[in-house]
Amino acid sequence: MTKKLHIKTYGCQMNVYDSDRMQDLMTAVGYETTDSPEGADMVIINTCHIREKASEKLFSDLGRIRPHKDKMKNDGSQMIVAVAGCVAQAEGEEIFRRSNVVDIIVGPESYQTLPDLVGKVIREKKKQINLEFTPNDKFDVLPQSTAGVGTSAFVTVQEGCDKFCTFCVVPYTRGTEYSREVSKIVADAKRLAEQGVSEIYLLGQNVNAYHGLDEKGEAASLAKLVAEIAAIPEVKRVRYTTSHPRDMTDDLITAHGSIDKLMPFLHLPIQSGSNNVLKGMNRKHTRQDYFKIIEKIRAARPDIGLSSDFIVGFPGESDQDFEDTLDLIKRIGFSQCYSFKYSPRPGTPAADAKVQVPEEIKTERLARLQKLLTEQQIIFNKGFEGKVMDVLFEKEAPKSKANSPETPRHGTQLWGKSPWLQSVIVDVSSEEEAKKYFGKIASVKILKSRPSSLVGVLV
Repeated sequence: MTKKLHIKTYGCQMNVYDSDRMQDLMTAVGYETTDSPEGADMVIINTCHIREKASEKLFSDLGRIRPHKDKMKNDGSQMIVAVAGCVAQAEGEEIFRRSNVVDIIVGPESYQTLPDLVGKVIREKKKQINLEFTPNDKFDVLPQSTAGVGTSAFVTVQEGCDKFCTFCVVPYTRGTEYSREVSKIVADAKRLAEQGVSEIYLLGQNVNAYHGLDEKGEAASLAKLVAEIAAIPEVKRVRYTTSHPRDMTDDLITAHGSIDKLMPFLHLPIQSGSNNVLKGMNRKHTRQDYFKIIEKIRAARPDIGLSSDFIVGFPGESDQDFEDTLDLIKRIGFSQCYSFKYSPRPGTPAADAKVQVPEEIKTERLARLQKLLTEQQIIFNKGFEGKVMDVLFEKEAPKSKANSPETPRHGTQLWGKSPWLQSVIVDVSSEEEAKKYFGKIASVKILKSRPSSLVGVLV
């Protein structure tokens, strides 16, 4: 009989990718996914250590799973609970000590051993743990994806980080930078394209630090890899995430102007606009460096949309440091951004800093920063009103948006992505007509903009 698998995922797109691959692994040994932990033969919690209170969220989840596991045991069956991801790597056996619900602990670079660990739990009646850093083995062992393939797909090209920012746990939980070979990535992309994928996201913790070997055995840049993926006829769009300013090379900047399939959108986290804070973060770049990079990018691709990450309230951040961040945002102008209050990560240097910013000041600064970023996003989106753009459609628009007062529902509504990664919603007459557009690129005239989306009509 087929067994049921429930996976809960926290965090970044890399974690989403990893959860999909764990699903592939377990599907190959007889599991199928279910939306609920109730009655599941296996539950995987794929954790993220970047978000605030990551450990507390994990143990809250484990507390909610306990009744389901106990019921399975009372019914004479077994639920295996696995904790994967970065919290698993960081906390290790401490998770076993804090919760007897957990049967398996597996790190983000060793989850390829999951079926074997499950077998050992069943045969040996013992808890299992694997936190080895073996990215090369992982990609050699992982099966081809059996999960449903949509219009867009992620392909991991690089993992790990060598930057050691003082606020970040990634180098400790994901290991040092590792890049896959060009030929293997291209093979993955071709296989996905044959299955109907139109848009490929190249994924990595520091994706523009990519240095995988090419067919000559030489290190290839991300720009060369993008060109290889763009050469696949069925691939219509290429994107990459997430980047680091220190690795924004001239050939990659040039690629934004010379490769049509590389979308005009760049997520390039700076974290702060203050040189003092950037030094404290060990970012090894300055605000002036960032300005120069943006100037080059806009020279290569004038219509590019820019996104970034900002942390407010980093230890020692003064009022002037925060004003420097606001000044940088005003001078650059972003299309969309992510912003967070600083929260200490155990084991990172910044967590032990003596000068921590009070919580109420963090809250006030974050509100001011997000207000400015929202204003810029509204201005960016409003600039597309009356213009025609190519939109890649993926599915029906979510009902909450489709039924909003601003966009009254007429028949069915399509949801797609602009080249600048905005959500685009258009009316069609029926679900049957909507399905004709799934996975296709169509021209849309933008009628109105909203803070986080565009509304248009098919041309």
